[in-house]
Amino acid sequence: MRGAFDDQGRLFSYISAEQRVAARHPLRAIRELVREVLNDLDRDFCTLYSTTGRPSIPPEQLLSALLLQVFYGVRSERQLMEPLDYNLLYRWFVGLSPDDAVWDATTFTKNRERLQQGDVLNRFMEKLLHHKDVKPLLSDEHFSVGGTLIEAWAGHKSFKPKDDKDGDGEHFRGTTRKNATHESMTDPDSRLYRKSEGKERKLCYMGHAMMGHRNGLAVAGLVTQASGTAERAASEEVLAKKASPHTRITVGADKAYDVEEHVERLRAKNITPHIAINDYVTKAGTARKTSIDGRTTRHKGYTLSQGKRKMIERLFGWGKQHGTMRKTKHRGLAGVAADFLLNLIGYNLIRTPKLLAQRG
Repeated sequence: MRGAFDDQGRLFSYISAEQRVAARHPLRAIRELVREVLNDLDRDFCTLYSTTGRPSIPPEQLLSALLLQVFYGVRSERQLMEPLDYNLLYRWFVGLSPDDAVWDATTFTKNRERLQQGDVLNRFMEKLLHHKDVKPLLSDEHFSVGGTLIEAWAGHKSFKPKDDKDGDGEHFRGTTRKNATHESMTDPDSRLYRKSEGKERKLCYMGHAMMGHRNGLAVAGLVTQASGTAERAASEEVLAKKASPHTRITVGADKAYDVEEHVERLRAKNITPHIAINDYVTKAGTARKTSIDGRTTRHKGYTLSQGKRKMIERLFGWGKQHGTMRKTKHRGLAGVAADFLLNLIGYNLIRTPKLLAQRG
């Protein structure tokens, strides 16, 4: 018998969004973990918001929506609001009922900036890493650091001389352009930089992450302006929070960190540098002198760290392939740093349920 086709459908629905989401959907375990972390942040939210005035977007829903943006690689807040209006999975994850109105994209962006200024994302990362289920997955003594370029939301034509900002910036080919004399009119915090020889120079930022060796989860992250020394300076900043005069820790890193001053500063902080040896041979045939000697390389731990440190590229790869890390849609160091940290949090949330399932 042929079923009847009713184009209008029923006016009322008695099935909740909770019932429509599959019992084994990957977002279920992530949502439960996110809700527990948000409950721990309740006091921080109370200090961030006033007790009077017009109600804003609940910070719990705001953070949940931002995580969805990272999980599904949604390019902008405006593009996020559209599926949030009709997608029941999105509504369920954020905590909106099917009848709730979706926020205006501009209002959503303004509220996101408030969280950004209140350092809420760093607090979220801290609470997540101290969660009773996540903490056993982290390493206490063995880490790796790495950096990646984040393309800025600015074009080459916007990179103009600081003393002549009236030009259109169109005729730049064949001219010498440096960060000391030029500046992007679109995003002044971005810098013209290339990571290696043979690569094109781009307006970009540099993101830095620290990863624990036990399961490859991100434990810290920050964004700086791109420069030749930024990776080493950022690694010293994040490692300083883990260093202790009573416990020696190790850190794996690539050849860019093989600089004598940097290695000596790490050793002075009771940190063993398991850094890849940079014995680059110049065009004149002279081999570069490395700062990593037999005191470090003779131990088995050095080989293990060199194998583990490459896992940090998975973190950056996920953020650029699935998240929003490859080309930022924000302008200014603070906005790019917040988005970068969201990608690290998103990576940890994706990985944690899988790791917990393996542990049983």
